[in-house]
Amino acid sequence: MKRIGKNETTEMAPVKKCFVGLETALYLLFLALDAFSAGGDGVKYLTIVVCLLAAVWSARHGGSRLMAWAMAFTLAADTFLLLLDRWYGAGIVLFCVVQGLYLARIRRACGRTLWALRTGLVPAAWVLLNALGMGTALNLLAALYFVNFLVNACQSLTLRSERLFAAGLWLFLLCDVCVGLRNQPSLLPGLAGAAQAGMWLFYLPGQVLLVLSGFPKRRENTT
Repeated sequence: MKRIGKNETTEMAPVKKCFVGLETALYLLFLALDAFSAGGDGVKYLTIVVCLLAAVWSARHGGSRLMAWAMAFTLAADTFLLLLDRWYGAGIVLFCVVQGLYLARIRRACGRTLWALRTGLVPAAWVLLNALGMGTALNLLAALYFVNFLVNACQSLTLRSERLFAAGLWLFLLCDVCVGLRNQPSLLPGLAGAAQAGMWLFYLPGQVLLVLSGFPKRRENTT
């Protein structure tokens, strides 16, 4: 992988500004649509398309190819979970792939995967779900996804050179906590309404930070 020179990173500054500016405008638009119950799902989906385009552009100019793949699978997952609003299992499986890619990035940065912890937490989560009478196939799959996501997010905090990546993962994680509370309102009934509003409030900023974390860095390998 070639090193990125000062001029090249300087040239990318306007691209970053355009990307963040466009996503900010779309973010405010769908928040306004949601506030008036006008249906902003199409705009939300468009924001992830923009994330994918930015990640691909970055990869073609020396940035992280892994991040481009992660955004491609993120968009595919949102196609099922948001756009089609069906085949949720397929969407969760695709998000498992996304977390696998983020784990690959973490492993490159620190050399650790914490497989022992992951393989211990997943069965524990399944036992807990069954004890609560929530052991459906979809919930067990979601637990597999969430446990690995949580461990990834915790590991990201140890990566000193990956602050944007860590921040993006944690905002993404907060979104998924909100999704869980919305889908299982009996867990914390008083927070169901806040969870509904919080999902995309956290989700898009998280995705934007993840994309930005994959942009080329001067004299660093960003694959």
